[in-house]
Amino acid sequence: MTDPSAEYGRSRMSLEDDPELVAEAETEADLEDAGLLASSDFFSGPGPTNFGEIVGRQNNHQQLAVFMGIHRIRRLVIASIEDPYSAEQLRGPRMNKLIVRPLVERLYDPQDLSLVYCLLVNRVQFLRSQTSRNVQQSVMLARAALCEILATKVLRKFDEENSGLQGLLLVANVLVAGFDPFQGASADIHQTARLAQWPVQDRGGHERKLTALELAILAESKAFLASRACVRIVNAIYEGRVTFTALSFMDILPDHYKHHPVALYDPSKAPMLNHYRLKVPQLRNIIELVQFLTLAVLYFMAMAHRNSPWMDLLEPVFSIYTLGWIVEFIAAIIEHGWAVHSQSLWSFLDVAFVLIFCCYGVTRLLDIFLEMSSAYSYGLDIICLAAPILMTRLAFTIMPDNIVFISLHAMLKDFFRLNFLVVWCFAGFSMSLIWLLNESGNSDAATDNPSYLTTVKWLIWIWFGLDATGIEKSTEFHFVFGPLLTISFAFLGNILFLTILVAILTNTFSNIIADADAEIQFRHTVLAFQGVKSDSVFMYPPPFNILALVCLLPLKFFVGPRLFHSINVFFIRIINLPTLILIHLYERRSFNAKPRSLTASWWWWPFNFEFRRFSPHADIDAVFEVELPDALLDNLEKLDPLEEVGLLEGDTIVHKIPSVGITNTARENELQRAQMRLRTSRTTNSSSI
Repeated sequence: MTDPSAEYGRSRMSLEDDPELVAEAETEADLEDAGLLASSDFFSGPGPTNFGEIVGRQNNHQQLAVFMGIHRIRRLVIASIEDPYSAEQLRGPRMNKLIVRPLVERLYDPQDLSLVYCLLVNRVQFLRSQTSRNVQQSVMLARAALCEILATKVLRKFDEENSGLQGLLLVANVLVAGFDPFQGASADIHQTARLAQWPVQDRGGHERKLTALELAILAESKAFLASRACVRIVNAIYEGRVTFTALSFMDILPDHYKHHPVALYDPSKAPMLNHYRLKVPQLRNIIELVQFLTLAVLYFMAMAHRNSPWMDLLEPVFSIYTLGWIVEFIAAIIEHGWAVHSQSLWSFLDVAFVLIFCCYGVTRLLDIFLEMSSAYSYGLDIICLAAPILMTRLAFTIMPDNIVFISLHAMLKDFFRLNFLVVWCFAGFSMSLIWLLNESGNSDAATDNPSYLTTVKWLIWIWFGLDATGIEKSTEFHFVFGPLLTISFAFLGNILFLTILVAILTNTFSNIIADADAEIQFRHTVLAFQGVKSDSVFMYPPPFNILALVCLLPLKFFVGPRLFHSINVFFIRIINLPTLILIHLYERRSFNAKPRSLTASWWWWPFNFEFRRFSPHADIDAVFEVELPDALLDNLEKLDPLEEVGLLEGDTIVHKIPSVGITNTARENELQRAQMRLRTSRTTNSSSI
């Protein structure tokens, strides 16, 4: 067994001999300047006082055999599951005893932080395989479900066996540290099997990497994301207590001079103008809400004054600001791909608004070129269509955790998918009737035959059950085939289609409501993951991001990475100066774990007051927020030792047998008190979700 302190001493000695390690040590020194320290006052529980030990352990990720781990897990899962099982059956006590627990004991390695990543990689692959192999579709789904269950069990073991700050950082590394699926493979495999990827931006050795959290979102592993250990880390990331440099597919304005590893943030040790806090998901969502409100206000002001002289001023301001907002929207898509971005509730609304604005921009330029007035402008008529989209998007943004909006997002996917098939069939019926019309005679105004638009209108009315004129006049198309086609379309479109549509939407809604907590946590995880931005363009609010692209992006090709980073940070701090000051003042108060005094300074009163405490039932919450003294924790441990409490695992209760004749040392007592504080904090956090 190697002494960790000796290993750390040798790693410190090796810094002087390797220039790359010297540069890495400079980056670690920058972490302290940014307040990214492991010893924090707002995280309860014991932890290492030297952050360098944690960072050194993170650097050992490069030595993990990820490639072999992926194929080892795939081989074991395929051998274990050969019949179709549901997720509920795999979670049962029998399957848990025969398959799940033996695999967890075989695979779990406390030194292998890539294990959860390898399990989720296999889950993604099994889900993709079931779409192309219809014969083994159910078996592939069962194997994918087993991978999710194993990942949940392994993550819980990491969380239970590591407490305090060290455990928090370790579990955070399991979820958000980047891994390469070909890491540990031979050079021949790298050359022959690795696919080309566009574009591979230089990230200082962090290219082509993904995180376990991103794979869980991509595979929609909602049970895994709803587990206690995962919720704990996601909440810490969302609040900005756990920070890291995000890994993205492509950046529009890349600044990869520094790569910060997973660390804890302490605002008391951070500078006032800490521009990295603009990437905190909780703060980022507030900033994006303010930006979207600004966009909506500019839109409604421009539309309200479309026929007044103020339009000459409001329309350019709205257009320029919207272009900056669209740049941010495009950067969000290409950062992690459409598969991840589409998981956000308002992604389809943003796409619709961008399409409408693009059509407005093209037609408005034509109107200006043709010198048409606003009263006859097609561009202004098109942009009017954005009003319902903006209002709906605003509601989705304000209430992202509302189960009604979550259900609506999922139901709209099924609705548009089914309507696409119906429109396809509708096109076939309309073409048949039009061709029959051409055979029977002309369709001009001189004859009584219906026109093309009239034919389409009749079919739409039959589709929605509004009118039966098309059926009554179907003989005008053909005395035999006309009624046959229209009546068949009425049965298929109005009866069968509506029945299938209602059944599908009802099933989707019932499935979401049945597991509402997991759905809400999944959307919360998507917000947290997408909130940690990698592209520097997100740090410039619209429309300054357009100016940054015009000025800074060409400058990147003429200056070095260090100078470009300094210039970029300077402009970010200047533009976001009021925002950074407000963030610093807010975090200095909100991250303080000490109880707020009733005699605090009067000028801090707006930051101290909480309206939820102004209630006759406020003491119910306050009694659980108090940090228990050590004497009380010792008395509770004597009354009810946690080692004797049965643990409910699945449907099986595991009884813990206390050890007889062993007295706890002072270190063990301190560890038990820390674990009890940790469990108390977890219970408090889970109750606040």
